[in-house]
Parts: sequence; C-alpha cells; structure tokens
Amino acid sequence: MRVIVTGGGTGGHIYPAIAIADKIKEMEPDSEILYIGNDVGLEKELVPKAGYPIELVTAMWLDRSHILRIFETGWGVLKGTMEAKRLMKKFKPDVVIGTGGYVCVPVLLAGHRYGARTYLHEQNAYPGVANKTLEKYVKHIFLGFPDARKYFKEPEKLIDAGNPVRKSFFQLTKAEARRKLGFPQDGFIILSFGGSLGAEKINQVAFDLMEAVNGQEKVMMIYGTGKGYYEETLQRAAEKRIEIQSNILVKDYIDPMEQYLAACDVVISRSGALSVAETTVCGRASILVPSPNVTGNHQYYNAKAVADQGGAVLIEEKDLTSELLIEEVLKIKNNPALLESMSKASRACAPDHALDIIYDTIRKERDRD
Repeated sequence: MRVIVTGGGTGGHIYPAIAIADKIKEMEPDSEILYIGNDVGLEKELVPKAGYPIELVTAMWLDRSHILRIFETGWGVLKGTMEAKRLMKKFKPDVVIGTGGYVCVPVLLAGHRYGARTYLHEQNAYPGVANKTLEKYVKHIFLGFPDARKYFKEPEKLIDAGNPVRKSFFQLTKAEARRKLGFPQDGFIILSFGGSLGAEKINQVAFDLMEAVNGQEKVMMIYGTGKGYYEETLQRAAEKRIEIQSNILVKDYIDPMEQYLAACDVVISRSGALSVAETTVCGRASILVPSPNVTGNHQYYNAKAVADQGGAVLIEEKDLTSELLIEEVLKIKNNPALLESMSKASRACAPDHALDIIYDTIRKERDRD
C-alpha cells in the first residue's frame, strides 16, 4: 500500500499521523509511506526522527481579520494544493490520511482530485473549520470523541475510533518506567506540563506546588515548563531563593513522554486530545486545565469526557489557583483508594483500538476496491 499521511503544526496532529503510519508499516511492512507537512510546524523535526520521509507544501490558517488576509489564505491553499498534486503524481498514493492542522486542506484536496482514497481523523470533541470543510472530500472521518458527530453533515461517513496513540505508550509498567528514568520505586510522583511551549497559568500554579513539595520525602515532581518558560522559571526560583531539591526535576520539554507518564501517579496538564488519550492509555489520574483559547472550547469537552467517568479532576483556568491545585493533589496523594479508582476510570476511557479500527477500515475498503 502506498500511503500519504499529513498533519501539521503541533504534536497533537503529528503524533497521531505517525501512529497511523507505524500501524500500517507494522501490518504491511512493504508499504511505502510519505509524510507531507508545512515548513512552519514541528513536523520538520518530529517526522524524520520517526523514520519517515517528509515533503513540505504551502499551507496557511484562515485569518478573518482583514479581507486581504482571506485572499492570502485562499492563494496559500491553491498554491499548496498544486504543490501537493505534483507530489501525488510522483508518489502515486493509494490512500491519503489527514490528522488535522491547516496543511491537511491542500493535501486532502489534492488527494481527492488525484483519485486516492482520502480519510480524515478528527481528534477533538469539537471539530475545527478545516476538518468540517474537508468532510465532503473524504471517504470517512474517524472520530476521537463521539460528541463530534453532531458537527458534521454526513453521518454515514463517521466512524467512532478514538485517538491514535503510539504503541510505546501501551508497553511500559510503572515499575519499568521508573527504573528506566532512575526514579525511586516507592513514593508519589507528580507530572506537570503545559505542552511543548508551555502554558502560563499552569506554570504559575505549578511553581507554587513545586515550592510546597520541594524537599519532601516520598514525593517527587517533574515540572515541565515548556521551552517558553524554562529560563523564567529558574530565574523566579533564584529570586525567591528557592534551593531546588533532588525530588524536583525541572525540564523545558518532556521526552520521552511515554516513560514519564507511565512513571507518575498524577498528571497536571492541558486537555488537548492527544494528551488526554496518552494519559488515559497509561491509566493515570489527572488534573486537567482546558485551554480557554481554542476553537469551540473543545479542550473543556475533552477533559469532561474523562472527568465524568471519574478519571480526572476538571478545573477551568478561570478557577485555577495554587491553593486549589495543591488541595486536589494532596487529596489524591493522601487517599490511595481514590488514586486507584481514578487510575482505573482513566484507563477505561482509553482509546485501545483506535489504530485497529483505522487500519482495518482502510484495508477492507482497499481489498474491496
């Protein structure tokens, strides 16, 4: 099978695309896979690391602030579609799969016009404009959350799948992860992160949590600041004359994420679709703080899907304080039964079969054709 995968901008779009590519290669090792991305996204760095060739095309997000910006977006989509069409003619894909990000628009349009079978994965409970626009050009849309159904117009195309998570997230036990990372086997471990660039409000309150547990026995905190806040965090600690003890690990970027998630007891994070999927696959209790600055408030609904089942505590950013965060962490830490029940509920929300559903659908339709 010859497959083009596309998805761009953030890890939330790129890693699911890589997971789908990995699944296809696992099931059909002779498959040829090409990744098409955009030159302003993280895909330039992440895709080659995953071992896949990448080509870049023009893509622009829809800026409605001025009519000239709308024209620029239209021109960008047209240019990117022509570039992608040339790649289609050269690569000759059987299948084109998009996982979100504005680069999907020109690539899936080109794939549709070329005559490949085209598919889309919508990770969030509330789909973005690009994915709703692409509905008419794809054979099926795989849904990360069933709640997204009501925003699409062609229900016969929709397939509930869950969000694709890389195989490595299913493979580690807590003991194995702690051994790999050199962490103590006993004790309570907190993992806090706000994405690759960081999240200002989470960093503010996580700093106070760090200060509260700094030096405590049987407690460890991995504090992922994001690259945008790392130096600022260390400077703030120095100004407050906080001597960071050995039970605190401050990192600008959490990698490999699967090891840190498997090693911890509780996660403090945003609730992007990929973060939620990876956290639940690892069966970790979480405190989720949805970003208020996303389309349709979709992170709130991602978090609510887990919180409603008892696997997470949902705190909206407007309500987030250091006192509340510390209170919720201590409540989980000091109540082993609560931690266990949240962990089980989290795992029950995990998208165990997403990759199987996606691959099996594509394979069956290929074989039928």
